[in-house]
Amino acid sequence: MNRLADHIPRIEALARDQGLDFFPVDFELVPASFMMEVAVYGLPVRMPHWSFGVRWVYQMIQHRMGHSRIFEVVFPGNPNHAYLVDTNSLEENTLVVAHVLGHADFSRNNLTFARSQEQVGYHIVEQAAAHAHRIAEAIERHGAARVERVLDVALALEPHIDSDQPFNRVPYRAHARQPDERPADEFGERYARLPGTAAPELEDADKPLHIPPHPERDLLWFIAQYAPEMADWERDIFLAVRKESWYFQPVFNCQIMNEGWASYWHSRLLREADFLPSQFYVDCMKTHSDVVSPHASDHQVALRINPYHLGYVMWERLIEARGLAEARELMRTEDDFGFIRNYLTPEIAEDLDLFVYSASREGAVRVTDANIDELRETILAPKFNFGAPRVVVEDLAADGSLTLRHQHREDGRGLDAERARYVLEYIDRIWRRPVRLITVDGRGAETSLTTAAA
Repeated sequence: MNRLADHIPRIEALARDQGLDFFPVDFELVPASFMMEVAVYGLPVRMPHWSFGVRWVYQMIQHRMGHSRIFEVVFPGNPNHAYLVDTNSLEENTLVVAHVLGHADFSRNNLTFARSQEQVGYHIVEQAAAHAHRIAEAIERHGAARVERVLDVALALEPHIDSDQPFNRVPYRAHARQPDERPADEFGERYARLPGTAAPELEDADKPLHIPPHPERDLLWFIAQYAPEMADWERDIFLAVRKESWYFQPVFNCQIMNEGWASYWHSRLLREADFLPSQFYVDCMKTHSDVVSPHASDHQVALRINPYHLGYVMWERLIEARGLAEARELMRTEDDFGFIRNYLTPEIAEDLDLFVYSASREGAVRVTDANIDELRETILAPKFNFGAPRVVVEDLAADGSLTLRHQHREDGRGLDAERARYVLEYIDRIWRRPVRLITVDGRGAETSLTTAAA
């Protein structure tokens, strides 16, 4: 414990000397059981729901089978919060400290992370605890069963946010602009003063506008704003889930880049840490080999990509070929979609033995012929929209009925009709008006799934 406390400030100083720029990091040693809960819930304190128990059972089984080991969990912010397992060896936790500093540098400087934190704030750990407290109060007032039914709906829609829009949004305009309204922005005012610029024809100011005015991807926001009979405490739960989902999106969309960047820097920092004994460094590198291993157990071929390994190799090659300054600019501006599409080369794919495969229901695996573009899109496919099909709000009718549309052409995914009906039934609980989902069947023909009003 004392030796780790001695190593942390020295590694932080070394990291800053190497050009890393990060908010302060609060390190905390915790028991393995607490670490498991943090990894499953996603935050140290979070709203209670049965689905986290299901995830805990799955994670525990993976851990006991030797398929999963959690070295650290870090939550970006100002300060960052990092949790280390107290049963790890000193060498392991020293490597983890260096790894966390790589994450902290990434989350402060990457634009996807920076925008998310500017929008939702830099204290998500405390905010999530406040959400959990308010939900506990709602349980006391309205009962666990009622609150759980609302959480069922909100967490089922957790992937459906739109981070291209501002986090703090105002409701849509209900009516056309009044004739005496002026453009609110400077550019609009200058454009209106140009010679020969005709004033736009305005619709009838009393005519209601279509809601939504465009396909709305942020289902959590839309339902919280427009559900006809939603209570304030129910809206509060939806907005809390939305805020936490907004926080997690950059973690999901930058996983390969972020884990690779942190792995590159823990390797480099420990190599430069001349205050560590030689054998200590060797023992740290044994942990490094485990973290960035491309293999499954017993050196079998892995059918899932290890993001640590792929990201580490890509950053190592990029820094070697283009220099650290250009790599830092790529780190700042890209997410996994741009990173993989632009910088996963055929040479790297061949060196790492990356391939596209198909699996039958009987478990037979067949490697398919694929070009580099297909390989890239196969890696990225699970990342679109948190891995969920993209569904948008298409229409809110005057009677309160809701029409959703599955944008199957945009995301290239089909829908499991049975699971989709479950989600519609969830939405029906909170919307309390008819809900319809337009999608396509197995032959590509348009079809609808519907619910009756609650």
